[in-house]
Amino acid sequence: MTRRLAIALACLLPVAALSAQEPKKETVDGVRNFTNVSPTIACAGATEARVIPELAKRGYKAVINLRLATEQGADIEGTRAAALAAGIRFIHLPFNNQQPDPAVVDAFIAATSDVANQPTFINCGSAGRVAAMMIARRMLADGWTQEQALAEAAVIGPPSPANQEFVLKYVAERRK
Repeated sequence: MTRRLAIALACLLPVAALSAQEPKKETVDGVRNFTNVSPTIACAGATEARVIPELAKRGYKAVINLRLATEQGADIEGTRAAALAAGIRFIHLPFNNQQPDPAVVDAFIAATSDVANQPTFINCGSAGRVAAMMIARRMLADGWTQEQALAEAAVIGPPSPANQEFVLKYVAERRK
Protein backbone atom coordinates (compact mmCIF):
# COMPACT_ATOMS: atom_id res chain seq x y z
CA MET A 1 0.00 0.00 0.00
CA THR A 2 1.41 3.37 -0.94
CA ARG A 3 1.87 6.08 1.63
CA ARG A 4 -0.67 8.32 -0.16
CA LEU A 5 -3.32 5.60 -0.18
CA ALA A 6 -2.73 4.90 3.51
CA ILE A 7 -3.13 8.61 4.33
CA ALA A 8 -6.28 8.86 2.21
CA LEU A 9 -7.82 5.84 3.94
CA ALA A 10 -6.88 7.19 7.36
CA CYS A 11 -8.68 10.43 6.51
CA LEU A 12 -11.80 8.65 5.28
CA LEU A 13 -12.25 6.34 8.28
CA PRO A 14 -13.38 9.09 10.70
CA VAL A 15 -15.83 10.38 8.07
CA ALA A 16 -17.27 6.89 7.60
CA ALA A 17 -17.59 6.42 11.34
CA LEU A 18 -19.44 9.74 11.71
CA SER A 19 -21.83 9.03 8.85
CA ALA A 20 -22.71 5.66 10.40
CA GLN A 21 -23.90 7.50 13.50
CA GLU A 22 -26.05 10.11 11.75
CA PRO A 23 -29.70 10.12 12.81
CA LYS A 24 -31.94 8.44 10.26
CA LYS A 25 -35.60 9.41 9.82
CA GLU A 26 -38.07 6.66 9.09
CA THR A 27 -41.79 6.65 8.38
CA VAL A 28 -43.60 4.38 10.84
CA ASP A 29 -47.39 4.27 10.82
CA GLY A 30 -48.69 5.44 14.20
CA VAL A 31 -45.42 7.16 15.17
CA ARG A 32 -44.72 10.85 14.68
CA ASN A 33 -41.18 11.87 13.77
CA PHE A 34 -39.41 8.48 14.15
CA THR A 35 -35.62 8.82 14.19
CA ASN A 36 -32.99 6.09 14.67
CA VAL A 37 -30.05 7.75 16.39
CA SER A 38 -27.93 4.71 17.21
CA PRO A 39 -28.14 0.93 17.36
CA THR A 40 -29.40 1.29 20.95
CA ILE A 41 -31.74 4.31 20.73
CA ALA A 42 -34.66 5.45 18.59
CA CYS A 43 -36.54 8.67 19.25
CA ALA A 44 -40.01 9.86 18.30
CA GLY A 45 -42.91 12.11 19.00
CA ALA A 46 -46.45 10.94 19.65
CA THR A 47 -46.69 7.15 19.44
CA GLU A 48 -49.95 5.25 19.40
CA ALA A 49 -50.25 2.32 21.80
CA ARG A 50 -51.14 0.03 18.87
CA VAL A 51 -47.55 0.41 17.58
CA ILE A 52 -45.92 -1.03 20.70
CA PRO A 53 -46.11 -4.69 19.52
CA GLU A 54 -44.30 -3.64 16.31
CA LEU A 55 -41.59 -1.94 18.39
CA ALA A 56 -41.18 -5.17 20.35
CA LYS A 57 -40.84 -7.10 17.05
CA ARG A 58 -38.12 -4.65 16.04
CA GLY A 59 -36.23 -5.66 19.17
CA TYR A 60 -36.82 -2.70 21.48
CA LYS A 61 -36.54 -3.75 25.11
CA ALA A 62 -38.00 -0.59 26.66
CA VAL A 63 -40.23 2.36 25.88
CA ILE A 64 -39.45 5.60 27.68
CA ASN A 65 -42.37 8.01 27.53
CA LEU A 66 -41.73 11.66 28.46
CA ARG A 67 -45.33 12.86 28.11
CA LEU A 68 -47.44 14.14 30.97
CA ALA A 69 -50.49 11.98 31.67
CA THR A 70 -52.65 15.11 31.29
CA GLU A 71 -51.55 15.79 27.70
CA GLN A 72 -54.22 15.31 25.08
CA GLY A 73 -53.67 11.95 23.38
CA ALA A 74 -50.90 10.82 25.76
CA ASP A 75 -52.67 7.53 26.69
CA ILE A 76 -50.02 6.61 29.26
CA GLU A 77 -52.00 3.70 30.69
CA GLY A 78 -52.85 2.30 27.25
CA THR A 79 -49.20 2.47 26.24
CA ARG A 80 -48.12 0.88 29.52
CA ALA A 81 -50.60 -1.98 28.98
CA ALA A 82 -49.45 -2.45 25.38
CA ALA A 83 -45.80 -2.60 26.48
CA LEU A 84 -46.61 -5.12 29.21
CA ALA A 85 -48.54 -7.26 26.72
CA ALA A 86 -45.65 -7.07 24.23
CA GLY A 87 -43.14 -8.09 26.90
CA ILE A 88 -41.15 -4.86 26.97
CA ARG A 89 -40.49 -2.37 29.76
CA PHE A 90 -42.48 0.84 30.02
CA ILE A 91 -40.73 3.70 31.76
CA HIS A 92 -42.76 6.85 32.34
CA LEU A 93 -40.62 9.93 33.00
CA PRO A 94 -43.04 12.85 32.64
CA PHE A 95 -41.10 15.95 31.59
CA ASN A 96 -42.98 19.18 32.19
CA ASN A 97 -41.95 21.92 29.77
CA GLN A 98 -43.18 24.59 32.17
CA GLN A 99 -41.33 23.22 35.22
CA PRO A 100 -38.42 21.06 34.03
CA ASP A 101 -37.04 18.83 36.77
CA PRO A 102 -33.35 17.81 36.88
CA ALA A 103 -34.38 14.55 38.58
CA VAL A 104 -36.21 13.53 35.39
CA VAL A 105 -33.03 14.10 33.38
CA ASP A 106 -31.06 12.04 35.93
CA ALA A 107 -33.57 9.20 35.60
CA PHE A 108 -33.53 9.49 31.80
CA ILE A 109 -29.76 9.17 31.57
CA ALA A 110 -29.83 6.20 33.97
CA ALA A 111 -32.64 4.45 32.04
CA THR A 112 -31.05 4.97 28.61
CA SER A 113 -27.66 3.84 29.93
CA ASP A 114 -29.05 0.61 31.43
CA VAL A 115 -28.12 -2.23 29.06
CA ALA A 116 -31.27 -4.12 30.12
CA ASN A 117 -33.33 -1.37 28.42
CA GLN A 118 -31.42 -1.44 25.13
CA PRO A 119 -32.36 -0.94 22.47
CA THR A 120 -34.61 1.80 23.82
CA PHE A 121 -37.48 3.64 22.13
CA ILE A 122 -38.04 7.14 23.55
CA ASN A 123 -41.02 9.36 22.81
CA CYS A 124 -42.93 12.49 23.78
CA GLY A 125 -45.50 14.58 21.87
CA SER A 126 -43.38 16.00 19.04
CA ALA A 127 -39.85 14.69 19.84
CA GLY A 128 -38.74 18.08 21.17
CA ARG A 129 -38.45 16.91 24.77
CA VAL A 130 -36.70 13.76 23.60
CA ALA A 131 -34.20 15.93 21.70
CA ALA A 132 -33.54 18.02 24.82
CA MET A 133 -32.98 14.95 26.97
CA MET A 134 -30.68 13.45 24.36
CA ILE A 135 -28.49 16.57 24.53
CA ALA A 136 -27.87 15.87 28.22
CA ARG A 137 -27.32 12.15 27.61
CA ARG A 138 -24.95 12.67 24.72
CA MET A 139 -22.83 15.25 26.55
CA LEU A 140 -22.71 13.52 29.95
CA ALA A 141 -22.97 9.79 29.23
CA ASP A 142 -21.50 9.62 25.73
CA GLY A 143 -18.85 12.35 25.97
CA TRP A 144 -20.10 14.31 22.97
CA THR A 145 -19.35 17.98 22.47
CA GLN A 146 -22.15 20.50 22.76
CA GLU A 147 -21.94 21.08 19.01
CA GLN A 148 -22.40 17.35 18.23
CA ALA A 149 -25.30 17.00 20.69
CA LEU A 150 -27.10 20.09 19.38
CA ALA A 151 -26.71 18.93 15.78
CA GLU A 152 -28.30 15.57 16.60
CA ALA A 153 -31.06 17.24 18.63
CA ALA A 154 -31.94 19.47 15.68
CA VAL A 155 -32.63 16.36 13.60
CA ILE A 156 -34.55 14.54 16.37
CA GLY A 157 -36.80 17.39 17.52
CA PRO A 158 -35.61 20.08 17.70
CA PRO A 159 -35.97 21.07 21.37
CA SER A 160 -37.67 24.29 22.34
CA PRO A 161 -35.23 27.10 23.15
CA ALA A 162 -36.31 26.94 26.83
CA ASN A 163 -35.71 23.17 27.07
CA GLN A 164 -32.38 23.47 25.29
CA GLU A 165 -31.30 26.19 27.72
CA PHE A 166 -32.47 24.05 30.67
CA VAL A 167 -30.48 20.97 29.61
CA LEU A 168 -27.35 22.96 28.81
CA LYS A 169 -27.49 24.47 32.32
CA TYR A 170 -28.13 20.97 33.70
CA VAL A 171 -25.02 19.66 31.91
CA ALA A 172 -22.93 22.58 33.15
CA GLU A 173 -24.06 21.92 36.74
CA ARG A 174 -23.33 18.19 36.52
CA ARG A 175 -19.85 18.87 35.14
CA LYS A 176 -18.87 21.05 38.10
